[in-house]
Amino acid sequence: MSDADTGAAGRSQGESAGLAPVRLSVNGQARELAVDPRTSLLDALREHLRLGGTKKGCDHGQCGACTVLINGRRVNSCLSLAVMHEDDEILTIEGLGDPDALHPLQRAFVERDGFQCGYCTPGQICSAVGMLAEVEAGWPSHATADVSAPQVALTDEEIRERMSGNLCRCAAYPNIVAAIRDAAQGGPE
Repeated sequence: MSDADTGAAGRSQGESAGLAPVRLSVNGQARELAVDPRTSLLDALREHLRLGGTKKGCDHGQCGACTVLINGRRVNSCLSLAVMHEDDEILTIEGLGDPDALHPLQRAFVERDGFQCGYCTPGQICSAVGMLAEVEAGWPSHATADVSAPQVALTDEEIRERMSGNLCRCAAYPNIVAAIRDAAQGGPE
C-alpha cells in the first residue's frame, strides 16, 4: 500500500469516527443523525433528511433561500450548524402546510402569484411567517415610523424592509409584498 493510499484510508476512518450524533426536531418529528460537526443545518435538512424545500442559494447568508424557522424565529440555515439545534423546534416549508391544507401565506403566494421560478419561495414564505410573528410581538424595524406605538403599522415599506434579507432573482417583489399584506390582513383584498 502506498503512502497516498494509507493517508486516504486513514482519512476515511477518521472521518467516520468524527461524526457527531444529533437529534433534531424537524416539522414536529424527532430525527436522529450522525453528521460531521461542521455540517450546516441546510445540508443536514437537504442531504441527510432529504427535505428539498429549503434551498441552497448563496451558501453565505445573503439571499435567504435557505430560511427556516427555529423556535419560531427565522434563521438562515446555511449559516447555522446542525449540531447547534439539538433542543430546538425546526420548521421548514414542508412543515407549514400541504396541498390540501395550505398555510395562509402559502395560499396568499399562490393567489397573488408571489413567485416566478419558485426557487426563493420556500425561504420567502418561512421568512414571512417569522416576520409576521415579529410584527405581532411589536418588534420595530428600521422602517417603523413610530417605535413607541403599541402596534406596528404593517405598511408596504415596513414589509419590504423586514423582508430585505430574502432576494428574488425574478423580481416578484410587488406580488410578494401583496401576498404578505393579504395574509397579515386575513385574506385577499
